[in-house]
This record gives sequence, structure tokens and C-alpha cells, in this order.
Amino acid sequence: MLPVCGVDEAGRGPLAGAVFAAAVMLEDPPPIQGLADSKKLSAKRREALAEEIRRRAVCWAVASASVEEIDRLNILQATLLAMRRAVEALDPQPASIEVDGLHVPRVVMPARAVVRGDATVPAISAASILAKVARDAAMHELHLAHPQYGFDRHKGYGTALHLEALRRLGPTPAHRQSFAPVREALKNNK
Repeated sequence: MLPVCGVDEAGRGPLAGAVFAAAVMLEDPPPIQGLADSKKLSAKRREALAEEIRRRAVCWAVASASVEEIDRLNILQATLLAMRRAVEALDPQPASIEVDGLHVPRVVMPARAVVRGDATVPAISAASILAKVARDAAMHELHLAHPQYGFDRHKGYGTALHLEALRRLGPTPAHRQSFAPVREALKNNK
């Protein structure tokens, strides 16, 4: 029987960039030491663990939902879409999934939400790490395209630095127009 698949996302709260999700199946017991909620790990430790997860997982996949999808669907529905895409990309397909948080994507297999699963379920922790590493890489690319916004430092979150850049420069196409601070910046920069 296949192990349970863990699913998590990265990037629900930021004002810019896609939302990412990962799905990971690990052997039982997990062969990887040090798995934890990605937010509790340093960037260097996340990168090292992500490499090990990609190498040692039974299977894994990362997917995203674009800024356009976030603005059209809303952030929750876009997150669930990214999760579904990640699960559907797995080979082999899991018998069931466990998802960090309160909501589960529409998938054909049984799915269960696990509050704080990224801290308690190794496969969800692994998914948390892969999603965060993928999103951070995308935000680095966004920084290269728009260095004046400081995406390398705040990763799109609504920090004082980011909000000041939004006020001064206006939003980029990578900003989520459905988020209030971005809408406000759009109004003020017309």
C-alpha cells in the first residue's frame, strides 16, 4: 500500500507572486531527519532538506496558481487549485492525502485536513519545505526583474519596505490586484 501523501502551500499571504503547493509521499517511517514547518527553518536548512526530499521521496510534485488565477478565483480557491495540480502531477497517485490547515482540494482520493500538520506530519512538513523553496526561487526571479521592490528581502509580504515601494512605484504585473494594499496603490498611481 502506498504511503499517505502530504500537501502544503507557500505564499497565501503575500501581495505579489504566485501561490505554490507541493505534494510529497515519503516512506514510512520517513527516511529524512529534521523535517519541520518550513517557516521554522533557515533558508539554508530548507534548501538542504529540499534537495534530500527530492532525492529520497517516493514521489513529489510542486505546482502553482498564478497571480491572475488568484485575482480571478480568490486566494483560498487558487491555493486549492495549486494543491490539486500538485497532487495530480504525482506518479504514482496516492491512495489518500493529508493537507495542512482547514481546507482540502477537490481530488479523487480521500483527503483530510490536519491543523498544524506542517509541524506534526512528516510528509506535510516535506511538502511545506518544497513549496517554500519553490516560491522563494520564484520571488528571487521577480527580484531580478524588479529590484527596486526588494522582493529578495520580503518575498512579497506586506512589509513596510514593500508597502513604501508600492506607494512610490505602483504595482507590477506580479502584484495581486485583489489584495487591498495593491488596489490602494493602483488607485493612487493612476
